[in-house]
Amino acid sequence: MRITRFTAPSGVPPVRSMPAAAASWREAAGIVARAALIGVIVLFGVLAARAARAETLPTEMVVISTAAGDVTFKAEVAATEAQRSVGLMNRKDMATDAGMLFVFDGEGERYFWMKNTYLSLDMIFIAADGRIVSIAKDTVPLSEKIVASGAPAQYVLEVLAGTSERLGLAAGQAVKAPSIRAR
Repeated sequence: MRITRFTAPSGVPPVRSMPAAAASWREAAGIVARAALIGVIVLFGVLAARAARAETLPTEMVVISTAAGDVTFKAEVAATEAQRSVGLMNRKDMATDAGMLFVFDGEGERYFWMKNTYLSLDMIFIAADGRIVSIAKDTVPLSEKIVASGAPAQYVLEVLAGTSERLGLAAGQAVKAPSIRAR
């Protein structure tokens, strides 16, 4: 059987097409929904960043014995994986006598980078016995280039770039701090 003509049953309202304004309203609603979602994501990111910064790391005094005498830094201690992964990222300033001490569970080759780190730093790599094994001077801010210890280290002290040169810090010098368990 072939249908050549179709008639809608009685009582069925005729089909009307949507006016153009309704399609625009749907588009606008979609844009508003996407903008709201982006806003929530950005807000969550800002709150997470503030919460990460709000975490107060413990501090301790780190003393390095140089030929000219002892040099002391007030260092924040990053002892957990989460704390070490953030480090000094997103910081724009730091006192000249401040630093961050990274504490690892064991001794080994250490690799750092400067991604999201705005400060140029000196990285002082320290062996398990509390002796400086190497210093990476004047690291490049925001760089993804790997900075390696070059020797086994259990601790890393980050201070402002130029500090090592200015204070005469060098490999072999003794470093003491409550977190550094010198043998």
